[in-house]
Parts: sequence; structure tokens; C-alpha cells
Amino acid sequence: MKGFKWTVLLVSLLGLDTAWADVRLPRVFGSHMVLQRRKPVPVWGWADAGEKVTVTFNNQTKTVKAGKEGKWKVLLDPMEAGGPYQLTVKGKTNAVSFEDVLLGEVWVCSGQSNMEWPLQAATNGKEEAKEANYPTIRQLSVKKAVSLTPKDDIEGEWAVCSPKTAPGFTAVGYFFARQLQKELNVPIGLINTTWGGTHSETWTSREALNQNDELRLVANKLPATDDEVIQSGKERIRLLLEKQQGGLPTAAEEKKWADPTLNTDQWKSMNQPSDWEWGGLPTLDGVVWFRREITIPEEATLKNVTLQFGSVDDKDSTFVNGQFVGGAKRGQPRSYAIPDGLLKLGRNVIAVRVTDESGAGGFAGKPEQMQLTGDNLTIPLAGPWKYRVAAVFPSSFKPGPNTYATQLFNAMLNPLIPYAMEGVIWYQGESNAGRSYQYRKAFPLMIQDWRQRWGNDFPFLFVQLASYNASNGNSQRGSGWAELREAQTMTLQLPNTGMAVTSDIGESNDIHPKNKQDVGKRLAAEAMRVAYSGAAKGENSVGDASRGPMFDAMRVDGNRAVLTFRNVGSGLLVKDKYGYLRGFEVAGADQKFYYAKAYLQGNTIIVHADSVTAPVAVRYGWADDNGDVNLYNKESFPAVPFRTDTWKGVTEATKFGDQ
Repeated sequence: MKGFKWTVLLVSLLGLDTAWADVRLPRVFGSHMVLQRRKPVPVWGWADAGEKVTVTFNNQTKTVKAGKEGKWKVLLDPMEAGGPYQLTVKGKTNAVSFEDVLLGEVWVCSGQSNMEWPLQAATNGKEEAKEANYPTIRQLSVKKAVSLTPKDDIEGEWAVCSPKTAPGFTAVGYFFARQLQKELNVPIGLINTTWGGTHSETWTSREALNQNDELRLVANKLPATDDEVIQSGKERIRLLLEKQQGGLPTAAEEKKWADPTLNTDQWKSMNQPSDWEWGGLPTLDGVVWFRREITIPEEATLKNVTLQFGSVDDKDSTFVNGQFVGGAKRGQPRSYAIPDGLLKLGRNVIAVRVTDESGAGGFAGKPEQMQLTGDNLTIPLAGPWKYRVAAVFPSSFKPGPNTYATQLFNAMLNPLIPYAMEGVIWYQGESNAGRSYQYRKAFPLMIQDWRQRWGNDFPFLFVQLASYNASNGNSQRGSGWAELREAQTMTLQLPNTGMAVTSDIGESNDIHPKNKQDVGKRLAAEAMRVAYSGAAKGENSVGDASRGPMFDAMRVDGNRAVLTFRNVGSGLLVKDKYGYLRGFEVAGADQKFYYAKAYLQGNTIIVHADSVTAPVAVRYGWADDNGDVNLYNKESFPAVPFRTDTWKGVTEATKFGDQ
């Protein structure tokens, strides 16, 4: 029996040794992947120290020994587009094979929610997905993760584009890839590493932040360990709740919160629907009560009354005048029939106990979904609700993607390096609009950081913010969104950059405009200009016109400002059946802007306003919601919003990490 035990132990130890010796690769490699054509292709991974590793692909064989730390890397020679091929990596005890590998163009797709936005949720997305039979377009979807230190691997797998998989593709990336494939006729690989609502600083390395005097302060606040994060999170939330409401309630106190007679004068207010993490409760997972008083008019009959609101993150228990009327888990919109006799004319109270287990919390539907309706009754419920926190879950103490800088760089970008790729498409900036002047430094810093890590100035293409009425900002009140767009335009000073202008295809009341097809096409046009020099199909090349008309110079002729532009292509174009230009403003020395009359004269724009006798400055599309703009070139690329002045209009908001 003793011998048997020693045999089992020996086999176990041998098994551990074998597992440790297995050669392996990071999950950025996988079956169905696309490798970059015409460039050296790094292939890397781990094995035992000193172990011989052999990589075989497309008639190439490379051999290397793992270093002292068990890391190894080979460089495959540049190859032309083609496939499918098999990539095989052999060690001393095992072999790893990846099937259906293609060679083509690889692009990293990154940013926040407008890049993350799936095809199925875009305009005509479900119909587009049904037709998405593009087997040589592939996507690697990187699973969301955060880390305080750089990681060397991700979770995710490559998927072949088909009607089954396409609904989950990044919509912008899909339309970009489809157009690019039409131009180049090669396989296209997309690496989708995105996270909605994130700042650029969380996509930037600690080392890069330390290169900037202002952002170094952000880097210096980074904790060293996960335990430090948890303790910091506990203390932050404790102080927040102590300040807001004097701490958490007892169970007996919470039971009274549905009572319509409860005094809520000390409760805070938050607009709903919205994510409460943006409304004053950052990173909070737990239980929050929302209450709203309504007044039912005398003429109401109170028959067939229904309380409606959209989905809730994650579940609700809803009370009317202290009586439970319904509850559900996340997903479906809520619709609760109100029992006859429960409501009364005049004052009534709706109370909703919301439980959020992770991520966003609160009412998640659209404003128009929140209402109380009856036979002759409609009361909108979107707007301010009073709230109070009843419980905090341990998950609240874990960092969210914006709790600290560098976290997404560490977890979702660093593990991809040095995977061979052609360039990056980026859609982000909404979350930085409150710090638009800082973005002038933060955004170029991030781009240069990524390029330094990959070791080359690869093409970096980005989407300028679309039109959206974030806070009714304009030339008179100041516009953080306009200044963020300006910061993006200034970033074009970096080499090998391109920008897709989207001011004309935004939605005033939706930060997520559904038209992703034009975004993808405009990025693809910029890719042809920056990365491929328009060389694939000469007849489709638009040269510099894809940049969109860009302000060049202004001269004053009496009471008129005369503007000239670059990147006019075949000429300037006004998209209006009467030829009226919109979106222009003009100011004199008093710095007061007036709506201007503007018209096209050849390839110049003449701007004037009756109230301005001596023009000093002109602005175009200078507002959060600048959807009234209609200047294009004849290749149908919109003009870049601009201002000729340098007057600063917005006071900087709280800096990253100080919330």
C-alpha cells in the first residue's frame, strides 16, 4: 500500500512537470485569426526556461529557445495576403495548432461605447447582420478586464463573420472592414478592445502619464495592490454616504421608505433614467431607493392606470402609495397595473427599490418609457427623483474602468502587444468632454504611448465627436463638446493620423447615434488615404478630400468675412436645396457671436451678420449639438467644425481620478 502511495505521488509530480512544460501562446492567437500581411509577424508565448520551440506557418519554420523566465518569441518573415493556413507551435512535450488562419489587414478597434456599439443595435443592424456573409472578415473580441499592473494575456476568441456572429461585431468596425475589403480585396481582422464610458487616461500607461506634468498627478495616485484598492474603495464610499445621508439605514428604517408620509427633505436628487454611477454614486453596487411625488389632476377618472418605465439595472420592487405593485429582474421594460382605488386625486408617491449587483445601476430605459397612464391620464416620470442608498455590496469596492488611470491599458491593450497590425481606429472622447483642454495633451500622449509600445508610427484614425446636446453648450455659454472636437482636430498634427467627421450624423437626444455605417465608411476612406495612399483602386481614390473641408484662412472685406478651405476635393458643396449655409456665427471685437448669413462663392465662403460691422472671428458648428451644419466637399465629406479665434470659453471640470 505504501508503494502505491509513492507511485501516485511520482505520477502526480510528473503530471505537474508536464503541465508546467507545455508550450503555450497568449489568447490573441487562435484559430480563425488574421495575421498582418507584408510585415514581420511576431509569434510569442511561454515554455520551460531553455526549452526549444519550433513555429511553422506557410512554408516557414522558425526555432527559438525560451529565455530564463520561460518567454520566447520568433519573427515570421513578411508574407502576402492569403490562406487559410495552419500555425503550429511545438515544444518538447506538446504542440499547439491553430486552424483556418488568414493573412490580410489587421486593425485594432478601441475606445468607448460608440466603438463598442454592436451591429445588431445600429441602424438597420438586424437586416445588415442577416446579409453578413463575409468569411474573410474576422473579429477578436477582448473580454472586459481591469488591472493595476500590466497583464500578459487576455480572454477572448476569434470569430468568423457570418449572420450568426455579426450581430455582436463592433458596428463601426464591421462597416469599416466591409468597405476596406471592398477596396483592398484581402482578409480583414478586427481586434475589438472597447469599454463604454471610459476616459482616455485609463487606456494610457503609467509611464506615459508620468511624462506629463499635469497627468503625472493622476499616475501618482495609483494604488500598488488590490487590497489597497479595496480599502480605499470602502473608505471612499463610507465618506460619500456619510456626507450624503449620514451613513446607511437600519433594516427597520429602510422598511419605512415606501411609506408615502415619509419625510424626504434630506434625500438627494438624481435625474432618471440614467446610470447612477454618473449621477453621484460612482462604482456603487447595492440597493438604492428612488421616490417621486406626482399630482393627479381633478379631471382624471383613475381607470385602467398603468405605471411604466423601461428596464432596470438589475431588479426592482415598486410601490405606489406604500403598496407593492410589482417587481422584475433586468431586461424587460416594466409595466405594472395599478389596482383600482390605490391612487387618489392630488398627491401620490411612487417608490422604487432598485438592486444593482454589478455595473450600471438605476432606470435604464428611455425617458419616454417612464410614465403613468390611464384612460384620460398621462403623467411623464422622467426627470428628478429623490434617492437614498440602503445597502452597499462588496463588489462596490472593486475598481471600475475609470476608478484609476492605466487599468484598461494594463488589462486590455498591453497583452495585445506586439501583435502585428496595420493600425488603429478609435472612437472616444465623450467621457473626456468635461476636461476638453486637457484632452489636447492626454489624447496625443495616448497615441504616442501606443506607438512607442508597438515600435512604429502606425496609422491612428479616430472619429470626431458627433452632434449631441450634452448640456446645451454653444458659443455664448461655452461648449465642452466643441472644444473636445477642437482638441481632436489638433491631434491631426501627429503623423499618420486621420479623422472621420460626424457632426452631420449625430442625434441631439442620444449620445449613441445609430448611423454607424457612414462612420465606418469615412474611417475606411481615411484608411485608404493614410495607410494605403488610395492605391488599391484608383477610380475610388478621393485623395485628401476624405479629410473633409478644413478652415485655412480668413480675410475681412468690409462687414464680410471671407473664408478659404483646404481639402475641398472637387469643390465645396452646400447640402440644402435652396443653397443656404447653416452653422456659421460671426463676432466683432466684443466677442459676442451672432448667427451669420453665409453663402458659397466658388470655393470660398462669405459670412456676415447685420449686428457685426467689423468681423473679428467666425465659428462653424461650435456647439454641443451642431447638427445644423451642412458644408461638404463634392465627395460628400463634411467640413471640420472650427473657430478662427482662440478665446477660451469653458472652465475646466474635475480632473480624472479626483471624483
